[in-house]
Amino acid sequence: MARPRAKELTERELEVMHVFWDEAQSEAAMAISVSDVRDALHKSGRELAYTTVATLVRILVEKDFLKQTNEERPFLYRAARSFDEVSGSLLGEMVQKVFGGSREKLLLRLMDERKLTRKELRALEDILREKS
Repeated sequence: MARPRAKELTERELEVMHVFWDEAQSEAAMAISVSDVRDALHKSGRELAYTTVATLVRILVEKDFLKQTNEERPFLYRAARSFDEVSGSLLGEMVQKVFGGSREKLLLRLMDERKLTRKELRALEDILREKS
């Protein structure tokens, strides 16, 4: 019996989603083809076969992360979920699983990882002032 498909994104699926999110940020945001995705990945140094990218896109459609926008070939796709939505969900899951739901433990762990630059520290202070 086949294992049920995971709802989480794999590393490769996340790479593909970044192509769609980057496209959505462009002025002429439009739906893109599997070839466009493969070309964008190639430009960023990631060499994947067309069939691999097509499979990843199909899986992302099945998981409702991408939406097909036409019925004729070449098929075109666009992100069905925004970067903010997906990153917020993934971060929330990680905070829950790894840090027992404690944002404080997450922040402390991030601070222990490496010393913040002055710019990062100012940005964090600004965010904390806004949120309090």
